[in-house]
Amino acid sequence: MTAGFEMWDYIVFVAYAILILGVGLWVSRDKEGHQKNAEDYFLASKSLPWWAIGTSLIAANISAEQFIGMSGSGFALGIAIASYEWMAALTLIIVGKYFLPIFIEKGLYTIPEFVEKRFSTNLKTILAVFWLALYIFVNLASVLYLGGLAIETIMGVDMMYAIVGLALFAAAYSLYGGLSAVAWTDVIQVVFLVLGGLVTTYLALNTVSGGEGVMAGFVQVWEAAPEKFHMILEETNDNYVNLPGIWVLIGGLWVANLYYWGFNQYIIQRTLAAKSLRESQKGILLAAFLKLLIPLIVVVPGIAAYVMVNDPSIMANLGEVGMLNMPSVDQADKAYPWLLQFLPVGLKGVAFAALAAAIVSSLASMLNSTSTIFTMDIYKQYINKNASDKATVNTGRISAFIALVIACIMAPLLGGIDQAFQFIQEYTGIVSPGILAVFLLGLFWKKTTNNAAIWGAILSIPIALGLKFLPISVFEPWMHQMGITTILTMVIIIVLSNIQNKGAEDPKGIDLNSDLFKTSPLFNTGAFIVCIILAILYALFW
Repeated sequence: MTAGFEMWDYIVFVAYAILILGVGLWVSRDKEGHQKNAEDYFLASKSLPWWAIGTSLIAANISAEQFIGMSGSGFALGIAIASYEWMAALTLIIVGKYFLPIFIEKGLYTIPEFVEKRFSTNLKTILAVFWLALYIFVNLASVLYLGGLAIETIMGVDMMYAIVGLALFAAAYSLYGGLSAVAWTDVIQVVFLVLGGLVTTYLALNTVSGGEGVMAGFVQVWEAAPEKFHMILEETNDNYVNLPGIWVLIGGLWVANLYYWGFNQYIIQRTLAAKSLRESQKGILLAAFLKLLIPLIVVVPGIAAYVMVNDPSIMANLGEVGMLNMPSVDQADKAYPWLLQFLPVGLKGVAFAALAAAIVSSLASMLNSTSTIFTMDIYKQYINKNASDKATVNTGRISAFIALVIACIMAPLLGGIDQAFQFIQEYTGIVSPGILAVFLLGLFWKKTTNNAAIWGAILSIPIALGLKFLPISVFEPWMHQMGITTILTMVIIIVLSNIQNKGAEDPKGIDLNSDLFKTSPLFNTGAFIVCIILAILYALFW
């Protein structure tokens, strides 16, 4: 099944691919008389403007796990999954105001580098290894798997060929150009991503309404499946274990969001490449507003697909095509690829380009950050401390290529996972609580010691695994596990720090003052508007 792809669809998609590769290679070129150095390759010469930072943050974040995985979760459990996006908007404001000023003041290349400056090289290495394993075996592998699943469903291409094709596409410009190529192509990727997503949302809602328009379709979806429009799930809901009611707002999801947006290398790296702190904060603000829009293009189509497959009259109008790869509760991740096959000629190519843009931009970002951590925190630390700029950049390229090969091997092994978005969050949640605890206390509590932080990071893993496998119902929602693991890890770090330093401040503690966290009137106004919109959304869909 090729989803009815015709010549114009292929032309649109090929034009997109040529545009991305062309721009990526053009911005990657070495300027005359200038050899690309580490700052050029890993931090885009610290020259990114706010609009490139904001769009690149979204392009790095939105991938197959959102288009495929979050649409699948929308199909299975409804609008409640949008909490990941809407709470991320508030999280971005917090990161921009309280975390970025410290990171940029210290002139960081990588998040592990902050750990070295605040704690020690040993802890930096432990966390660098954590991140490398997480990026390769969970993030890269899952994005490749979901991307391969989408292409196999839509175009009938064998999954392994699809995975390799996506990997080569991302590698073609990101390995050569580094963060410059990734960030500047992300500006274009976001245009395709949003445009293609809106096209698919329009088609789904218009189909539900029988051609009477988007608003009529939305009203019909709301009336047909009112249970899908509750942000706060009841304990009786089958999906409570994934989104445990009010605790989504005040519990473990904060761990996932603060870790992801504040201390995740492949996200925070583009903010470190800003021209200035003010420019970086404006980029963060743009990303926060875009996050408010994302559920419209990734969650609503999943809910619409649920209504379509459960309405005999709609399915009768769709005919035999509607029966092909039809999603079900057990195969929710087929919802988005299934919808794409109903798009008209040409728009199918746009929507597919949007999906490819989401996948490829995230792959490129993850590859660049994986190579940055390996090169700056492992290679230059232990293998070649005096590496030249040329050797450093080449090592970055080689390490990214090796990570990509490993991820391509791992990706098919993820087959059969339903609601992959939830799978990714759950297994990232085993590592993230310990890292978050170390960073929060390292940033804001001057008494935190190196030894306490090391023990906290190490012990957080068995604590997380213990809570995961304990046969106690209160610990069953994995968000609860994340929240409890973070609290227990922070307690361990606080107790050990007080024992070691007897209440004294650590010599490497960060001096904080109110001036460090002052933000511009533009940032403050934008942050206030984001909070008002969030309050309205949660009141509407409570």
